[in-house]
Amino acid sequence: MNGFEHFRLLHPGWRDFLEIAIVALVLYRVLLLFQRTRAVRILLGLVVLVTTYLIAYVLKLSMITGLLGLVFQYGAIALIIVFHPELRAGLAHLGRTRRFFSQFGDVAVAHEVSLAAERLGRTGIGAIIAIERQVRLDEYLPSGTEIQARVTADLLVTIFTPYSPLHDGAVLIRGDSIIAASCILPLSQAPALDRSLGTRHRAALGLSEETDAFVIVVSEERSSISLAVQGRLWLDLTPQQLKARIIGAADPSPEPTPIGLSA
Repeated sequence: MNGFEHFRLLHPGWRDFLEIAIVALVLYRVLLLFQRTRAVRILLGLVVLVTTYLIAYVLKLSMITGLLGLVFQYGAIALIIVFHPELRAGLAHLGRTRRFFSQFGDVAVAHEVSLAAERLGRTGIGAIIAIERQVRLDEYLPSGTEIQARVTADLLVTIFTPYSPLHDGAVLIRGDSIIAASCILPLSQAPALDRSLGTRHRAALGLSEETDAFVIVVSEERSSISLAVQGRLWLDLTPQQLKARIIGAADPSPEPTPIGLSA
């Protein structure tokens, strides 16, 4: 290192501050991506392994450093496999594009969905409805039946009526249209999720972990309305609170419960 580089370390310039800000922003976004997922526990395990390796290296424990070196050498492929859901969600988040259903939602769609949720909850009919936002839900279409129909409360209630051909599974909404019904969604693997919550809630959380969709759940047993967004779950919403959350007017009450914790 020459004298000029020493001088830069003592007197950082605007480029140094810019680089620090960019790195800090990237690390912050990565941490947000991994927040409330199983990746957090895996990252903590990696920190323990790296710390153990450094201690063994300082103490010259050759056998431990050699074994951990092999783990690090071949662990990259394993990490890609383990972090596949998180990496896919992160790439989708980076590459997402804005479409008809804007950040603040669509008032007409929010009204029809909240009205349908109210009717379904009142009659004790279970349902799960996913509203696509900026991350496309195309990969879930083949698991169900594709539809092209305008979103209405009557149609949603009809789809989820027991013994109808499409009642089992999720309805997917894009813009102001229902694009599929009877779709299978990924289940959340959160180990501490409230056991009183059923498969629909796990599916809603699972989809919200991988996409930015609004996922509405009407509980058949509790006759209540829930909403999953970005790995968080709101329970026992009123139709008005659900509509407000979809259009972005206000956050629902009570406060959101982090994934993996019971409400």
